[in-house]
Amino acid sequence: MKKFAIKKTILFSLILLSVLISCNLKNEKKDMDTSAQTKASLFTDTIQGKAVGLYTLQNKNGMMVELTNYGATVVSINVPDAAGKIENVTFGYDSIAGYYAGKAYFGCIVGRYANRIALGKFNIDGVAYSAPTNNGQNTLHGGVKSIDKQVWDAKEVVNGVEFSIPVKDGENGYPGDLDLKVTYTLLENNSIQIDYAATTNKTTVVNFANHAYFNLSGDLSSPIASHLVQLNASRFTPVDSTLIPTGELKAVANTPFDFTTPKAVGKDIDADDEQIKFGKGYDHNYVLNPSKDKLNLAAVVVEEKSGRKMEVFTTEPGVQFYSGNFLDGTEHAHGIAYEYRTALCLETQHFPNSPNEPSFPSTLLKPGEKFVSQTIYAFSTVKK
Repeated sequence: MKKFAIKKTILFSLILLSVLISCNLKNEKKDMDTSAQTKASLFTDTIQGKAVGLYTLQNKNGMMVELTNYGATVVSINVPDAAGKIENVTFGYDSIAGYYAGKAYFGCIVGRYANRIALGKFNIDGVAYSAPTNNGQNTLHGGVKSIDKQVWDAKEVVNGVEFSIPVKDGENGYPGDLDLKVTYTLLENNSIQIDYAATTNKTTVVNFANHAYFNLSGDLSSPIASHLVQLNASRFTPVDSTLIPTGELKAVANTPFDFTTPKAVGKDIDADDEQIKFGKGYDHNYVLNPSKDKLNLAAVVVEEKSGRKMEVFTTEPGVQFYSGNFLDGTEHAHGIAYEYRTALCLETQHFPNSPNEPSFPSTLLKPGEKFVSQTIYAFSTVKK
């Protein structure tokens, strides 16, 4: 009887434990579902008759990417560290209202011309065009209320979302009706693939980029000075005091801009160098070394404490390396103020001010042509 009583007690304990675990799992799932529903509600709105929403992609590894069709924006990128802990590694706001008011371009698609155009002026076939200036005397990321501040159409595709938007002839001063599509795909190897496609009915200039801010530590309040960065570029485009390229392609060798081998972001970021002073750190376009492959490895970033690694592949000829020099804590979310140099950007692109620099790769798009471009942000881990 005693032996039976012990077995019965053990059996009862196992049943009780099973019930408790089941209840806990159900409660956790319920909490997760409630949290997801709450977040989705914070991104639900209607602007000028167009619905705004939140789209969530998740792969078998647990990597999760959140997107919104306002600005075709990446809201969060949740990836594992070397120990398997999944954390968000990109800046974003905790509601759609943050994106309406935000000025830092967190995670959005910028264009019709990403980066800067000197004085907002350019010529096409002898015709002068002018875009509104919104960055001192220059035009930045297309101008005022550009595609990053508009609602895109959204269509779910296999493992991703296709965002599309018609950009009208004359909008922000650019010629041509532009049809633009940007597709985000979450791959099973923990990569985010971004595909761009655009056509026009009138010769125009185009340059598109995703403006995600990264902090691979998972602690979005921590400086990125210790992040190791390697750039596949032996040259960069020096700028004037207003951050417009001078037209020169300068070798990075023996300058603070040499990232041809892995180097901590903070090592030379405050060097006594004119270019560093102009950008208040790094805010420069790097000329990617030529590659025979369709996709060129542009950059590698490693955060040693977490063990997270990010590789950037692209078909574009350049990448803008920005070290978060203009973050000042006024932008915030999730109880975190986004402070000075707590994130970096690697914006794959054509060169800034290309419409006014004939020696730079052309950014002209003509009727009958199709602009296509692809960029991949691939996440993995290294041994700590």
